[in-house]
Amino acid sequence: MAKKEVKKIVLAYSGGLDTSIILKWLKNEYGCEVVTFSADLGQGDELDPIREKAFATGADKVYIDDLKEEFVRDFVFPMFRANAIYEGHYLLGTSIARPLIAKRQMEIAAIEGCDAVSHGATGKGNDQVRFELAYYHFNPAITVVAPWREWKLNSRQALINYAKRNDIPIPITKKRPWSSDRNLLHISFEGGILEDTWMEAPENMYVLTKSPEKAPNKPQYIEIEFEQGNAVAVDGVRMSPAQLLAHLNTVGGEHGIGRVDLLENRSVGMKSRGVYETPGGTILREAHMAVEQITMDREVMHLRDSLIPRYAEMIYNGYWFSPERDMMQAMIDESQKTVNGVARLKLYKGHARTVGRKSESNSLFNLDFATFEKDQVYNQADAEGFIKLNSLRLRIRSLMQNKK
Repeated sequence: MAKKEVKKIVLAYSGGLDTSIILKWLKNEYGCEVVTFSADLGQGDELDPIREKAFATGADKVYIDDLKEEFVRDFVFPMFRANAIYEGHYLLGTSIARPLIAKRQMEIAAIEGCDAVSHGATGKGNDQVRFELAYYHFNPAITVVAPWREWKLNSRQALINYAKRNDIPIPITKKRPWSSDRNLLHISFEGGILEDTWMEAPENMYVLTKSPEKAPNKPQYIEIEFEQGNAVAVDGVRMSPAQLLAHLNTVGGEHGIGRVDLLENRSVGMKSRGVYETPGGTILREAHMAVEQITMDREVMHLRDSLIPRYAEMIYNGYWFSPERDMMQAMIDESQKTVNGVARLKLYKGHARTVGRKSESNSLFNLDFATFEKDQVYNQADAEGFIKLNSLRLRIRSLMQNKK
């Protein structure tokens, strides 16, 4: 396929092996200006060498933007109001970061007058879909340069050889033979030795969590307060969204909470192994569901719960900026207006378990009705008619079958 002529590209740049090579490759192959953009989503010291490295590899301009609060407030929290989880295990830490990165990348493209954008996602992965669906949402006419779908560098060794020829430092070593992606919600690991689905992930791979076996022998109790479905305080201390999630990451990591080893179904059709650490998110989801238990109407909860797989698939497959996600989010947010209260959790050896929940303003738990002791408000004999009416179709079915 012939290359489109472009004048200026903004590249989503992590500073890792792939995007470092892509930066040089774009300069060599397209001969145009390249602006790099790196989103600070809570990677820690990974961003420290980014600016110097980008300029050394050929960047004409470098953006490094702190998006941590926007990430948690406008992307993570709405997703957690839905209790989203993919295939029963994955809390979507990488998936939910992509629409924000793409959004800011497109804003920079407009600021800088770029006529193209580029990313480092492979032609086998989910991220190419997530990035590009978002790009086209913001500018249907934008040119997308996806090097993995264009170049002949079709193996890790080919990339390393290209890097050596172009004097690009290689961050992946035999000591850490896997790739990772980190933000405030999680860190993911894939590739390399993890492609052996029978091999247990090595302990030295984990970054955010202690081994549960080496976690404290004494449990820790924490209380998380929610307002309209969003966590606002831990142990009585109010925090911003990003501060709160970072705090829960620290607490959860100390107790070995949030490790997941998953063989997931990618949107392009193949299965892929991902190992994840999501300590704060695991605690947050458990606490949120605990407050919902005491404040949310049964039928509202069951309807919302029936939508979780569909909602999670939308995020996983890149449809954050879609009319169906907007519609579903509006319904989910309506359900959260009464989700106000406090959850008490016990953290111990890799587990976050609810041990208490309360709501001063929106509790639907009425001891007068629920008690097993003597009460004056519920006539137990009324249950007989309820049971007979609900069993009527079953009784008729049995009668007809017996006649046959």
